[in-house]
Amino acid sequence: MKRSFLLLLIALFSDTSLVQAQEGTRRLLFTEYGQGPNRFVELDAAGKMVWEFKPPSITVIFQVLENGNILFGYGGQPTGVREITSRGETVFDYVSKSHQVFGCERLANGNTLVAEQGPCQAVEVNPKGEIVHVTPLTTKVDGYHLEVRNVHKLANGNILAAHEGEGAVREVDPQGKVVWEYTGVTNTGEALRLANGNTLICCGTQKRLTEVTPDKKIVWEFKADDAPELNVTWVSSVQQLKNGNLLVGNFLRGQEGKGAHAFEITRDKKVVWKWADHSFVKSLTTVRALSE
Repeated sequence: MKRSFLLLLIALFSDTSLVQAQEGTRRLLFTEYGQGPNRFVELDAAGKMVWEFKPPSITVIFQVLENGNILFGYGGQPTGVREITSRGETVFDYVSKSHQVFGCERLANGNTLVAEQGPCQAVEVNPKGEIVHVTPLTTKVDGYHLEVRNVHKLANGNILAAHEGEGAVREVDPQGKVVWEYTGVTNTGEALRLANGNTLICCGTQKRLTEVTPDKKIVWEFKADDAPELNVTWVSSVQQLKNGNLLVGNFLRGQEGKGAHAFEITRDKKVVWKWADHSFVKSLTTVRALSE
């Protein structure tokens, strides 16, 4: 009797959209974009929606700040970067004179780094919204829409930028001189400089996440074939978690209804968690675990 009951429980929970890792499920915040509405959605640890927010225009990239507020770029007219509280109240709004903004980052000094498109540049603005520095960014792509996605200011003062349209990641100094680059990464929207000096790159529609050394050697890679059940379609975001694992956003553009929207993997490529509720979400771009 006990064995039958155990088998019944296994059958009931083996096909859920939320797979629980040993350390527990995660609270998530993500942006939905594509066939579904453009919105922010927060999920609790059980995978249920607890909050929804619709930005003023196209939003695909955001940062969760230490105080719980959300910083995001919005790409309409007007375009810029906005900070809202965890329940939608605006506390900062920088309106850009460029054609379009998606990427942004809050800096340690309290200023905000803005990835502007048309012209392609990284603009640092203070809390009053005043421009304090402009760094030109190099890209060969035609048309402003795909010039640059996420940007990060490095410890050395340089800026690491992901150029989606060109498929390139570049590090530039404050004056805009290219000091390092890695190319051939289709539709890249995010790159992180790791503590070991390597760079972790979302390779977009190449369906892979790769880590490269300063001399551009691949030392680690996660590909779609490493976990076919995920239906990795477009690696759109990555977050390094406190436990050393990676939280990956899988933009299911053109593959809606199949695979996982987000998943957590170990460095030995074990999938320990995934979220795949297709009745609720069509496709997402950036995903972040909260309280990280």
